[in-house]
Amino acid sequence: MDPVRNDAGDTTRDPAPRQRRSRLRPKTIAGKRLTRAEIQEGIRLVDDMWYERPKTRADCVDGPRPCPFVSCKFHLYLDVKDETQSIKLNFPHLEVWEMEHSCALDVSEQGGMTLEEVGHILNLTRERVRQVEVAGIDKLKRVSVVEDIERIFGPATKFEDL
Repeated sequence: MDPVRNDAGDTTRDPAPRQRRSRLRPKTIAGKRLTRAEIQEGIRLVDDMWYERPKTRADCVDGPRPCPFVSCKFHLYLDVKDETQSIKLNFPHLEVWEMEHSCALDVSEQGGMTLEEVGHILNLTRERVRQVEVAGIDKLKRVSVVEDIERIFGPATKFEDL
């Protein structure tokens, strides 16, 4: 491994790529492992909220960014899985206010993006984004949405063309 010079001019060893990435990886918190005190703290925090969360896209489109409402299903900071009773922190190395993109709806309004760009926004690898895309397209095909779109707009060689 080659040495790297830091800002002070000192030569240090660059950590292995796997070690560098480990701080960027999402972290999952199992709901079943939360203590009673942690659950009570969460309930108390919900009761202490003084603001009203937006209910529609129109209510939040001009709201503060990064969006402070992490409990919104479109917020990118965390994902809540009811079936496993777990919370996945997508950006454990950042605080909510440090996020460049916080709302999936804002990102979707930007238009088409490369897999690499989407992966950067979602803290996923390009390959994982591709896998999710393929699974989503397959799911849409199962419910005949793609066929309906092709019937209206004509056949597309790639799904991105729709």
